[in-house]
Amino acid sequence: MQPTAIHPLRLTADPSRVVLRPFHLAWQGNNAEPTRARDLVEKVLAFDEKEVARTLRKVSRDFNRRHWQTRKIFERRAEQIGKLLGKDFSGLPDSTRQLIGAYFCHEYSYAAAALMNPSIVPHPDQSGIDDEHVRILMSLRAVGEGHISSIAFREGIVSKHGGLELAPEPPFATSAEIVEALADGEDGPVTVRRNRDSSVSGMVMFPVTPTQANGLEDLRLTDFTHDDGSREYIGTYTAYSGRSIRSELMRTRDFRTIDLVPMTGDAAVNKGMALFPRKVGGSYAMIGRQDGMNLFLLRSDELGAWNGGEKIMVPEYAWELIQIGNCGPPIELDEGWLLLTHGVGAMRQYAIGAALLDKDDPSKVIARVDRPILTAENDDRNGYVPNVVYTCGAMKVGDQLFMPYGISDSSVGFAFLPIASLLKAMR
Repeated sequence: MQPTAIHPLRLTADPSRVVLRPFHLAWQGNNAEPTRARDLVEKVLAFDEKEVARTLRKVSRDFNRRHWQTRKIFERRAEQIGKLLGKDFSGLPDSTRQLIGAYFCHEYSYAAAALMNPSIVPHPDQSGIDDEHVRILMSLRAVGEGHISSIAFREGIVSKHGGLELAPEPPFATSAEIVEALADGEDGPVTVRRNRDSSVSGMVMFPVTPTQANGLEDLRLTDFTHDDGSREYIGTYTAYSGRSIRSELMRTRDFRTIDLVPMTGDAAVNKGMALFPRKVGGSYAMIGRQDGMNLFLLRSDELGAWNGGEKIMVPEYAWELIQIGNCGPPIELDEGWLLLTHGVGAMRQYAIGAALLDKDDPSKVIARVDRPILTAENDDRNGYVPNVVYTCGAMKVGDQLFMPYGISDSSVGFAFLPIASLLKAMR
Protein backbone atom coordinates (compact mmCIF):
# COMPACT_ATOMS: atom_id res chain seq x y z
CA MET A 1 0.00 0.00 0.00
CA GLN A 2 1.22 3.47 -0.82
CA PRO A 3 2.27 5.23 2.41
CA THR A 4 -0.25 7.57 3.96
CA ALA A 5 0.75 11.18 3.19
CA ILE A 6 0.78 13.30 6.34
CA HIS A 7 0.04 16.99 5.87
CA PRO A 8 2.31 19.29 7.95
CA LEU A 9 -0.59 21.23 9.50
CA ARG A 10 -1.37 20.52 13.16
CA LEU A 11 -4.12 21.84 15.40
CA THR A 12 -3.37 21.89 19.12
CA ALA A 13 -5.06 22.74 22.39
CA ASP A 14 -5.27 26.51 22.81
CA PRO A 15 -6.07 28.09 26.19
CA SER A 16 -6.48 31.50 24.55
CA ARG A 17 -9.74 30.40 22.88
CA VAL A 18 -12.39 31.48 25.36
CA VAL A 19 -16.14 32.01 25.47
CA LEU A 20 -18.48 33.69 27.91
CA ARG A 21 -20.59 31.12 29.72
CA PRO A 22 -23.27 31.24 32.42
CA PHE A 23 -21.79 31.03 35.90
CA HIS A 24 -23.99 28.93 38.17
CA LEU A 25 -23.91 29.48 41.92
CA ALA A 26 -24.90 26.71 44.30
CA TRP A 27 -28.66 27.17 44.22
CA GLN A 28 -29.75 26.62 47.80
CA GLY A 29 -32.51 27.71 50.10
CA ASN A 30 -36.31 27.67 50.08
CA ASN A 31 -39.17 30.14 50.12
CA ALA A 32 -38.34 31.20 53.66
CA GLU A 33 -34.68 31.70 52.99
CA PRO A 34 -33.08 33.76 50.18
CA THR A 35 -30.85 31.93 47.76
CA ARG A 36 -27.25 32.94 47.12
CA ALA A 37 -28.38 34.34 43.79
CA ARG A 38 -31.02 36.57 45.36
CA ASP A 39 -28.53 37.74 47.95
CA LEU A 40 -25.93 38.54 45.28
CA VAL A 41 -28.45 40.53 43.24
CA GLU A 42 -29.45 42.54 46.31
CA LYS A 43 -25.81 43.39 46.96
CA VAL A 44 -25.38 44.67 43.40
CA LEU A 45 -28.58 46.70 43.69
CA ALA A 46 -27.16 48.29 46.83
CA PHE A 47 -24.23 49.76 44.83
CA ASP A 48 -24.43 53.47 44.23
CA GLU A 49 -24.18 54.81 40.69
CA LYS A 50 -20.43 55.43 40.91
CA GLU A 51 -19.67 51.91 42.17
CA VAL A 52 -21.77 50.37 39.38
CA ALA A 53 -19.97 52.45 36.76
CA ARG A 54 -16.52 51.74 38.23
CA THR A 55 -17.05 47.97 38.50
CA LEU A 56 -18.62 47.64 35.05
CA ARG A 57 -15.85 49.75 33.54
CA LYS A 58 -13.23 47.34 34.93
CA VAL A 59 -15.14 44.31 33.62
CA SER A 60 -15.38 45.95 30.19
CA ARG A 61 -11.69 46.82 30.18
CA ASP A 62 -10.73 43.25 31.08
CA PHE A 63 -13.07 41.35 28.75
CA ASN A 64 -14.45 43.46 25.87
CA ARG A 65 -11.50 42.71 23.62
CA ARG A 66 -11.71 38.98 24.35
CA HIS A 67 -15.41 38.47 23.56
CA TRP A 68 -18.12 39.45 21.11
CA GLN A 69 -20.86 41.82 22.34
CA THR A 70 -20.20 41.32 26.03
CA ARG A 71 -22.79 43.85 27.20
CA LYS A 72 -25.54 42.18 25.18
CA ILE A 73 -24.55 38.87 26.73
CA PHE A 74 -24.69 40.43 30.20
CA GLU A 75 -28.15 41.86 29.43
CA ARG A 76 -29.48 38.45 28.36
CA ARG A 77 -27.95 36.78 31.40
CA ALA A 78 -29.54 39.36 33.72
CA GLU A 79 -32.90 38.64 32.11
CA GLN A 80 -32.43 34.91 32.76
CA ILE A 81 -31.57 35.57 36.41
CA GLY A 82 -34.59 37.85 36.74
CA LYS A 83 -36.90 35.10 35.50
CA LEU A 84 -35.26 32.59 37.84
CA LEU A 85 -35.81 34.84 40.84
CA GLY A 86 -39.19 36.19 39.79
CA LYS A 87 -37.83 39.73 39.41
CA ASP A 88 -38.29 42.29 36.64
CA PHE A 89 -35.03 44.12 35.93
CA SER A 90 -36.37 46.06 32.93
CA GLY A 91 -36.76 49.27 34.95
CA LEU A 92 -33.14 49.28 36.13
CA PRO A 93 -30.45 51.39 34.42
CA ASP A 94 -28.62 49.57 31.61
CA SER A 95 -25.38 49.60 33.56
CA THR A 96 -26.97 47.92 36.60
CA ARG A 97 -28.59 45.20 34.51
CA GLN A 98 -25.31 44.55 32.73
CA LEU A 99 -23.40 44.34 36.00
CA ILE A 100 -25.92 41.85 37.40
CA GLY A 101 -25.41 39.75 34.26
CA ALA A 102 -21.62 39.99 34.61
CA TYR A 103 -21.74 38.51 38.10
CA PHE A 104 -23.53 35.48 36.64
CA CYS A 105 -21.11 34.89 33.75
CA HIS A 106 -17.59 33.56 33.56
CA GLU A 107 -14.88 33.09 30.97
CA TYR A 108 -14.34 29.49 29.90
CA SER A 109 -11.33 28.17 27.98
CA TYR A 110 -13.04 25.45 25.99
CA ALA A 111 -9.95 23.89 24.34
CA ALA A 112 -7.33 24.39 27.04
CA ALA A 113 -6.80 20.69 27.78
CA ALA A 114 -7.19 18.93 24.43
CA LEU A 115 -8.38 19.14 20.84
CA MET A 116 -9.04 15.79 19.19
CA ASN A 117 -11.21 13.25 17.34
CA PRO A 118 -12.35 15.22 14.28
CA SER A 119 -15.11 14.46 11.81
CA ILE A 120 -15.64 15.99 8.38
CA VAL A 121 -18.34 16.67 5.79
CA PRO A 122 -18.67 18.81 2.67
CA HIS A 123 -19.57 22.38 3.66
CA PRO A 124 -23.19 23.38 2.96
CA ASP A 125 -21.84 26.37 0.98
CA GLN A 126 -19.84 25.33 -2.09
CA SER A 127 -20.22 28.66 -3.91
CA GLY A 128 -17.11 29.81 -5.77
CA ILE A 129 -15.44 26.38 -5.54
CA ASP A 130 -14.08 24.79 -8.72
CA ASP A 131 -14.06 21.09 -9.65
CA GLU A 132 -10.58 20.57 -8.20
CA HIS A 133 -11.51 21.67 -4.67
CA VAL A 134 -14.16 21.16 -2.04
CA ARG A 135 -15.05 23.37 0.89
CA ILE A 136 -15.13 21.32 4.10
CA LEU A 137 -16.64 21.61 7.55
CA MET A 138 -14.85 19.81 10.36
CA SER A 139 -16.03 19.12 13.88
CA LEU A 140 -13.58 18.77 16.76
CA ARG A 141 -13.89 17.48 20.29
CA ALA A 142 -12.57 20.25 22.53
CA VAL A 143 -11.79 19.58 26.20
CA GLY A 144 -11.58 22.39 28.72
CA GLU A 145 -11.81 23.12 32.44
CA GLY A 146 -13.27 20.25 34.45
CA HIS A 147 -12.57 17.87 31.55
CA ILE A 148 -15.85 18.94 29.92
CA SER A 149 -16.05 18.05 26.24
CA SER A 150 -17.69 20.43 23.79
CA ILE A 151 -17.94 20.55 20.00
CA ALA A 152 -15.98 23.12 18.02
CA PHE A 153 -15.82 23.58 14.26
CA ARG A 154 -13.37 24.65 11.57
CA GLU A 155 -13.97 25.48 7.90
CA GLY A 156 -11.53 25.11 5.05
CA ILE A 157 -10.79 24.01 1.50
CA VAL A 158 -9.27 20.70 0.37
CA SER A 159 -7.90 20.01 -3.10
CA LYS A 160 -8.01 16.72 -4.98
CA HIS A 161 -4.21 16.75 -5.06
CA GLY A 162 -3.54 16.83 -1.33
CA GLY A 163 -3.81 20.54 -0.59
CA LEU A 164 -5.42 21.83 2.59
CA GLU A 165 -6.13 25.35 3.75
CA LEU A 166 -8.17 26.11 6.85
CA ALA A 167 -9.98 29.40 7.18
CA PRO A 168 -8.59 31.57 10.00
CA GLU A 169 -10.38 31.22 13.28
CA PRO A 170 -12.55 34.26 14.00
CA PRO A 171 -11.20 36.46 16.81
CA PHE A 172 -14.18 35.68 19.04
CA ALA A 173 -15.85 32.36 19.88
CA THR A 174 -19.51 32.23 20.88
CA SER A 175 -21.66 29.55 22.49
CA ALA A 176 -24.59 28.08 20.63
CA GLU A 177 -27.61 29.23 22.61
CA ILE A 178 -30.41 26.94 23.69
CA VAL A 179 -33.80 27.99 22.33
CA GLU A 180 -35.85 26.54 25.17
CA ALA A 181 -34.47 24.65 28.14
CA LEU A 182 -36.00 21.41 29.35
CA ALA A 183 -38.13 21.55 32.47
CA ASP A 184 -36.73 19.98 35.63
CA GLY A 185 -36.79 16.21 35.28
CA GLU A 186 -37.74 16.37 31.60
CA ASP A 187 -35.79 14.38 29.00
CA GLY A 188 -36.15 15.03 25.31
CA PRO A 189 -34.88 16.93 22.26
CA VAL A 190 -33.57 20.47 22.50
CA THR A 191 -32.71 23.06 19.87
CA VAL A 192 -29.70 25.36 19.92
CA ARG A 193 -28.88 28.26 17.60
CA ARG A 194 -25.67 29.75 16.37
CA ASN A 195 -25.20 33.44 17.14
CA ARG A 196 -26.42 35.32 14.08
CA ASP A 197 -23.15 37.27 13.90
CA SER A 198 -20.93 34.19 14.23
CA SER A 199 -19.49 31.93 11.54
CA VAL A 200 -19.60 28.16 12.03
CA SER A 201 -15.88 28.29 12.90
CA GLY A 202 -16.71 30.67 15.73
CA MET A 203 -19.44 28.49 17.26
CA VAL A 204 -18.93 26.15 20.21
CA MET A 205 -21.62 23.68 21.28
CA PHE A 206 -21.70 22.98 25.02
CA PRO A 207 -23.73 20.46 27.05
CA VAL A 208 -27.23 21.87 27.64
CA THR A 209 -29.12 18.97 29.28
CA PRO A 210 -28.48 16.89 32.41
CA THR A 211 -27.64 13.79 30.34
CA GLN A 212 -24.93 15.83 28.57
CA ALA A 213 -23.63 17.59 31.69
CA ASN A 214 -20.07 16.25 31.52
CA GLY A 215 -19.62 16.30 27.80
CA LEU A 216 -20.60 15.99 24.16
CA GLU A 217 -18.05 13.46 22.94
CA ASP A 218 -16.81 12.30 19.52
CA LEU A 219 -19.32 13.70 17.05
CA ARG A 220 -19.46 11.59 13.87
CA LEU A 221 -20.95 13.79 11.14
CA THR A 222 -22.80 12.38 8.14
CA ASP A 223 -23.91 14.25 5.02
CA PHE A 224 -27.20 12.32 4.82
CA THR A 225 -29.41 12.08 1.72
CA HIS A 226 -33.08 11.36 2.38
CA ASP A 227 -35.36 9.39 0.06
CA ASP A 228 -36.72 12.59 -1.47
CA GLY A 229 -33.20 13.75 -2.38
CA SER A 230 -32.96 16.40 0.32
CA ARG A 231 -29.78 16.60 2.37
CA GLU A 232 -29.38 16.90 6.11
CA TYR A 233 -26.30 16.91 8.30
CA ILE A 234 -26.79 14.24 10.94
CA GLY A 235 -24.23 13.41 13.57
CA THR A 236 -24.06 10.84 16.33
CA TYR A 237 -22.27 11.69 19.57
CA THR A 238 -21.92 10.37 23.09
CA ALA A 239 -23.72 12.31 25.80
CA TYR A 240 -22.00 11.85 29.17
CA SER A 241 -23.81 12.87 32.33
CA GLY A 242 -20.87 12.18 34.65
CA ARG A 243 -22.41 8.85 35.64
CA SER A 244 -23.78 7.29 32.46
CA ILE A 245 -23.56 7.56 28.68
CA ARG A 246 -25.97 7.35 25.78
CA SER A 247 -25.88 8.10 22.07
CA GLU A 248 -27.73 11.11 20.71
CA LEU A 249 -28.30 12.68 17.29
CA MET A 250 -27.31 16.13 16.11
CA ARG A 251 -29.49 17.25 13.17
CA THR A 252 -29.22 20.39 11.05
CA ARG A 253 -29.53 21.61 7.48
CA ASP A 254 -27.57 24.84 7.85
CA PHE A 255 -25.47 24.68 11.06
CA ARG A 256 -27.43 27.67 12.31
CA THR A 257 -30.38 25.91 13.95
CA ILE A 258 -29.35 22.55 15.41
CA ASP A 259 -31.48 19.87 17.06
CA LEU A 260 -30.00 17.58 19.71
CA VAL A 261 -32.15 14.47 19.90
CA PRO A 262 -31.83 11.50 22.30
CA MET A 263 -31.88 8.07 20.68
CA THR A 264 -33.89 5.20 22.10
CA GLY A 265 -33.43 1.44 22.09
CA ASP A 266 -30.97 -0.99 23.65
CA ALA A 267 -28.23 -0.05 21.17
CA ALA A 268 -28.38 3.62 22.10
CA VAL A 269 -26.80 3.03 25.51
CA ASN A 270 -23.49 2.43 23.76
CA LYS A 271 -21.00 4.92 22.32
CA GLY A 272 -19.36 5.14 18.91
CA MET A 273 -22.35 4.74 16.58
CA ALA A 274 -21.87 5.80 12.94
CA LEU A 275 -24.73 6.44 10.52
CA PHE A 276 -24.65 5.39 6.86
CA PRO A 277 -25.15 8.44 4.58
CA ARG A 278 -28.38 7.07 3.09
CA LYS A 279 -30.85 4.26 3.65
CA VAL A 280 -29.62 0.80 2.66
CA GLY A 281 -32.21 -1.73 1.50
CA GLY A 282 -34.99 0.59 2.61
CA SER A 283 -33.75 0.97 6.18
CA TYR A 284 -31.56 3.36 8.10
CA ALA A 285 -28.26 1.70 8.95
CA MET A 286 -25.60 2.20 11.62
CA ILE A 287 -22.27 0.69 12.54
CA GLY A 288 -21.92 0.19 16.29
CA ARG A 289 -19.97 -1.72 18.92
CA GLN A 290 -22.63 -3.20 21.15
CA ASP A 291 -20.36 -5.47 23.19
CA GLY A 292 -17.37 -3.14 23.50
CA MET A 293 -15.16 -5.38 21.37
CA ASN A 294 -16.69 -6.23 17.96
CA LEU A 295 -18.40 -4.33 15.15
CA PHE A 296 -22.13 -4.67 14.53
CA LEU A 297 -24.51 -3.61 11.76
CA LEU A 298 -27.76 -2.11 12.99
CA ARG A 299 -30.88 -1.43 10.93
CA SER A 300 -33.94 0.61 11.82
CA ASP A 301 -37.10 2.05 10.30
CA GLU A 302 -36.76 5.05 12.61
CA LEU A 303 -33.75 7.33 12.66
CA GLY A 304 -33.97 7.76 16.42
CA ALA A 305 -34.62 4.19 17.56
CA TRP A 306 -31.95 1.46 17.50
CA ASN A 307 -32.09 -2.08 18.83
CA GLY A 308 -30.20 -5.33 18.47
CA GLY A 309 -27.51 -5.58 15.81
CA GLU A 310 -25.74 -8.18 13.69
CA LYS A 311 -22.07 -8.90 14.41
CA ILE A 312 -20.04 -8.35 11.22
CA MET A 313 -16.39 -7.96 12.30
CA VAL A 314 -14.26 -9.29 15.12
CA PRO A 315 -10.60 -8.57 15.97
CA GLU A 316 -8.34 -10.75 13.83
CA TYR A 317 -4.89 -9.20 13.78
CA ALA A 318 -2.33 -8.45 16.48
CA TRP A 319 -2.74 -4.65 16.22
CA GLU A 320 -6.51 -4.87 16.96
CA LEU A 321 -6.68 -7.90 19.22
CA ILE A 322 -8.19 -6.14 22.27
CA GLN A 323 -11.07 -4.47 20.45
CA ILE A 324 -12.17 -2.84 17.21
CA GLY A 325 -14.56 0.02 16.54
CA ASN A 326 -15.59 2.30 13.73
CA CYS A 327 -13.77 5.50 12.83
CA GLY A 328 -16.71 7.36 11.37
CA PRO A 329 -19.60 6.89 8.95
CA PRO A 330 -19.12 4.51 6.01
CA ILE A 331 -18.07 6.16 2.74
CA GLU A 332 -19.85 5.06 -0.44
CA LEU A 333 -17.60 3.93 -3.31
CA ASP A 334 -18.37 2.12 -6.54
CA GLU A 335 -16.74 -0.96 -4.99
CA GLY A 336 -18.80 -0.87 -1.77
CA TRP A 337 -18.87 0.88 1.59
CA LEU A 338 -15.45 1.95 2.83
CA LEU A 339 -15.45 1.66 6.62
CA LEU A 340 -12.58 3.10 8.63
CA THR A 341 -11.92 1.21 11.84
CA HIS A 342 -9.76 1.55 14.90
CA GLY A 343 -8.02 -1.30 16.62
CA VAL A 344 -6.47 -1.56 20.07
CA GLY A 345 -3.42 -3.78 20.47
CA ALA A 346 -0.70 -4.49 23.01
CA MET A 347 0.10 -1.66 25.44
CA ARG A 348 -3.28 -0.09 24.52
CA GLN A 349 -1.92 1.24 21.24
CA TYR A 350 -4.66 2.59 18.97
CA ALA A 351 -4.28 2.28 15.19
CA ILE A 352 -6.58 3.05 12.26
CA GLY A 353 -7.59 0.35 9.79
CA ALA A 354 -10.19 -0.09 7.04
CA ALA A 355 -12.66 -2.58 5.60
CA LEU A 356 -14.90 -2.79 2.54
CA LEU A 357 -18.55 -3.75 3.02
CA ASP A 358 -20.97 -4.95 0.35
CA LYS A 359 -22.96 -2.02 -1.05
CA ASP A 360 -26.33 -3.83 -1.05
CA ASP A 361 -25.78 -5.91 2.08
CA PRO A 362 -23.23 -4.22 4.38
CA SER A 363 -23.37 -7.16 6.78
CA LYS A 364 -21.02 -8.82 4.28
CA VAL A 365 -17.37 -7.86 4.73
CA ILE A 366 -15.73 -8.06 1.30
CA ALA A 367 -12.20 -7.37 2.50
CA ARG A 368 -10.17 -5.66 5.22
CA VAL A 369 -6.60 -4.53 5.79
CA ASP A 370 -4.34 -6.82 7.78
CA ARG A 371 -2.08 -3.92 8.76
CA PRO A 372 -3.04 -0.50 10.03
CA ILE A 373 -3.14 2.43 7.62
CA LEU A 374 -2.04 4.84 10.37
CA THR A 375 -0.32 4.49 13.75
CA ALA A 376 1.12 6.93 16.25
CA GLU A 377 4.84 7.36 15.66
CA ASN A 378 7.68 9.45 17.07
CA ASP A 379 6.42 12.60 18.81
CA ASP A 380 2.81 11.74 17.98
CA ARG A 381 3.00 8.99 20.59
CA ASN A 382 3.13 11.65 23.32
CA GLY A 383 0.00 13.30 24.66
CA TYR A 384 -2.79 13.31 27.21
CA VAL A 385 -3.55 9.68 26.26
CA PRO A 386 -0.35 8.39 24.60
CA ASN A 387 -0.01 6.03 21.63
CA VAL A 388 -3.36 6.89 20.03
CA VAL A 389 -4.52 7.86 16.56
CA TYR A 390 -8.28 8.14 16.11
CA THR A 391 -10.73 9.74 13.73
CA CYS A 392 -14.49 10.22 13.76
CA GLY A 393 -14.77 10.51 10.00
CA ALA A 394 -13.01 10.94 6.67
CA MET A 395 -14.14 12.08 3.22
CA LYS A 396 -13.59 11.11 -0.41
CA VAL A 397 -11.98 14.01 -2.31
CA GLY A 398 -11.38 13.03 -5.92
CA ASP A 399 -9.40 9.78 -5.85
CA GLN A 400 -8.03 10.53 -2.38
CA LEU A 401 -9.25 9.74 1.09
CA PHE A 402 -8.89 12.88 3.20
CA MET A 403 -8.69 11.97 6.88
CA PRO A 404 -8.32 14.37 9.80
CA TYR A 405 -7.35 12.45 12.91
CA GLY A 406 -6.75 12.90 16.62
CA ILE A 407 -3.23 12.40 17.97
CA SER A 408 -2.89 10.99 21.50
CA ASP A 409 -5.98 12.89 22.66
CA SER A 410 -4.02 16.13 22.41
CA SER A 411 -3.95 17.46 18.85
CA VAL A 412 -5.26 16.95 15.32
CA GLY A 413 -3.38 16.00 12.16
CA PHE A 414 -4.39 15.49 8.54
CA ALA A 415 -3.66 12.65 6.13
CA PHE A 416 -4.26 11.81 2.46
CA LEU A 417 -4.36 8.28 1.07
CA PRO A 418 -5.09 7.11 -2.50
CA ILE A 419 -8.30 5.09 -2.34
CA ALA A 420 -7.14 2.67 -5.02
CA SER A 421 -4.02 1.91 -3.01
CA LEU A 422 -6.08 1.33 0.12
CA LEU A 423 -8.46 -1.08 -1.62
CA LYS A 424 -5.55 -2.94 -3.20
CA ALA A 425 -4.05 -3.52 0.24
CA MET A 426 -7.16 -5.27 1.54
CA ARG A 427 -7.39 -9.02 1.94
